[in-house]
Amino acid sequence: MTLVVGLMSGTSLDGVDAALVDFSPPGPRTLGTFWLAYPDEVRRAALELQVPAGNELHRAALLANNLAHNYAEAVRALLAATGHRPEQIAAVGCHGQTVRHQPGQGYTIQLNNPALLAELTGIPVVADFRSRDIAAGGQGAPLVPAFHAAAFAHPDEHRVVLNLGGIANLTDLNRGKAVRGFDSGPGNLLLDAWAEKHLGQRYDKDGAWASSGKPIARLVDALLAYNYFAAPPPKSCGRDEFNLAWLVRHVADDDLAQDVQASLLELTAVSVARAISLWCGTPNTVLVCGGGVHNKVLMSRLQELMGTCHVLDTDAAGQAADWVEAVAFAWLAWRSLQGMAGNLSSVTGAKGERVLGAIYPR
Repeated sequence: MTLVVGLMSGTSLDGVDAALVDFSPPGPRTLGTFWLAYPDEVRRAALELQVPAGNELHRAALLANNLAHNYAEAVRALLAATGHRPEQIAAVGCHGQTVRHQPGQGYTIQLNNPALLAELTGIPVVADFRSRDIAAGGQGAPLVPAFHAAAFAHPDEHRVVLNLGGIANLTDLNRGKAVRGFDSGPGNLLLDAWAEKHLGQRYDKDGAWASSGKPIARLVDALLAYNYFAAPPPKSCGRDEFNLAWLVRHVADDDLAQDVQASLLELTAVSVARAISLWCGTPNTVLVCGGGVHNKVLMSRLQELMGTCHVLDTDAAGQAADWVEAVAFAWLAWRSLQGMAGNLSSVTGAKGERVLGAIYPR
């Protein structure tokens, strides 16, 4: 069988992206997609586990079970919408929900209960994609550059793929050179957190609130001085490093909230543009995917900073921008089933290419 469901629930903690992908030649071809919002209690529990607190093991196990039920619901809805039965699906590739990412200390934690997910769906599950790369000395992230290379590399064009999720990550696809990829820093994570804190909204629609303020030069400079931005790849990050506690240490009492939001948008745009300039050179095109592609002000600012380089969403290259990561985890699961490597050592810094993921039979 060549049909695989990919599930992605990212740093933004908004919900589950599900994509059904056909890998029969010439594949991959996306047959359908579905998005399931996290219930408030699931999102709250995931946010609370981002920082150390009491009874973590019990709370993490309960959340993993709840996530499995949410993932199963997304799979069932996707199959119903596309007219497929569980026995037609080769596997579900499930990334899980990251609550800790500490590759420097040899571990990463993506909450999930893949055995329960297999039981609930009646479909084999491939999960725990990052651990094998970390065991081989890598960062365990980002993993999607291998898929980006398969989907977006162009023989006559130097491209960079930018995923604007909670964290921004880059894939450098330069003709004749090894694929490189890394997390450049915050994408939507801080923008969303600040908007929720001050507006009670999950995100700043279209960047409208940010556009009502003005970047605070002192604040932007202070945030960009953080040592992560100047560190060379391979590197990866998450909420462990970039969070509201990190931000508020730099915010002055008289800074206007909308100006802070404008500063965070500038932080994302400038850190991405600088990372491309420092580590990728001068691409012809930047292809953007992830939720941040809908932030019109952010996309416009990126184009200003990139000059003559074209900043486009990945739809222009044949992959819908909202679903690239879910399709990527279907691709990684398919690679695992075939016994083929899913990582790129040139991206993660691992000792070599490895088959990623653990398989849980139906």
